[in-house]
Amino acid sequence: MHILILGGDGYLGWPTAMYFSNRGYDVTVVDNYFRRNSCTELDVGMLYPVPTLIERAKLWHAKTGYEIKVIIGDLTDPELMRSLFDGRITYNWALDETFTGIPETVIHYAEQPSAPYSLMSYKYANITLSNNLLVTNNLMFAIRDIAPDTHIIKLGTMGEYGTPNIDIEEGWLDIEHKGRKDRFLFPRQASSLYHTTKIMDTDLLWFGVRMWNLKVTDLMQGPVYGIDTDESTDDQRLRTIFNYDEIFGTVVNRFITQAVIGYPLTVYGEGGQTRGYLNIKDTLQCVHRSTENPAKSGELRIFNQIMETFSVMQLAEMTQRVGSKLGFDVQIKRIENPRKEAEKHYYNPTYQGLRDIGVEPHYLTEEVMEGLFRVVDLYEDNIRKDIIFRGIKW
Repeated sequence: MHILILGGDGYLGWPTAMYFSNRGYDVTVVDNYFRRNSCTELDVGMLYPVPTLIERAKLWHAKTGYEIKVIIGDLTDPELMRSLFDGRITYNWALDETFTGIPETVIHYAEQPSAPYSLMSYKYANITLSNNLLVTNNLMFAIRDIAPDTHIIKLGTMGEYGTPNIDIEEGWLDIEHKGRKDRFLFPRQASSLYHTTKIMDTDLLWFGVRMWNLKVTDLMQGPVYGIDTDESTDDQRLRTIFNYDEIFGTVVNRFITQAVIGYPLTVYGEGGQTRGYLNIKDTLQCVHRSTENPAKSGELRIFNQIMETFSVMQLAEMTQRVGSKLGFDVQIKRIENPRKEAEKHYYNPTYQGLRDIGVEPHYLTEEVMEGLFRVVDLYEDNIRKDIIFRGIKW
């Protein structure tokens, strides 16, 4: 099966490429280095240097004999997007030849992924809106016009739902109103412009499903933690991008990095903000199982892609326990919340669908967190305290 990964250089994209390649899939990745370039522009360095996407693909080929085809380009260009499906010639570095082929599955990660970035200023809000919506729209029309049998797996976010005072269902809600019943997308109420673009993604693709019978799986993913996957453990150069700043870093990764260098853990307000989390290894399982069990023609299938829930304070306290056991001086510091969000709220999402198709969850135990501490500690000298917290407000 030919798998096309949009955003194949990112925190999730590159591990996904190796995961599928290692299982015999024909993998093509596309990226424009948005994440890397933004890290340079905003001066928010990564924990360790990461080879370019083409260099990574060459390292992978040398290690496994498998080829990951690489295309560097901007998917907001509709012609580039369409060229991935219509048989136009694309260069394959590994074989020094050209190839064509319509993918059976497209995994769509190619979006600006940060809530703080989206609200730094109108400039970054515009970048977020234009990139995320144009890429999704270009993909939808390319599938409609050229490859209507291709299955789209789009990475959504649990942040689309917000924190409603009712149980969060998996994407859909059955409503009875004035004696009549219908089924609707679960109400969305995002707390950032980034999350708002993800709502718009869902709406775009739901339109495409209704009008043109597209096949779409929308994965409402919670914050991800972790560094190594099974494919990267033998070669550190194959590790994924790892950010620990407040713009691109996720909370577990940030807390562990802060603990390693003695920077007080930045808990916003009361720390009662509760979300669903998952190990990076489970992201790979989820997209793989969704590929093996595709949505039907004319179906928008939605899974809540989390494995367990924690409050921010629970994560901080776990980080403190584990760090202290390993000999680190870990302090927790509550700071004024720079975000407009509920610090105490009801949160009870449903997340059974992915397990029903075979996902076996990894849980965030103290042993798992110890492993993350040991990896981050290897790069302690690279960690910059000045980029951890800037207090981006909204």
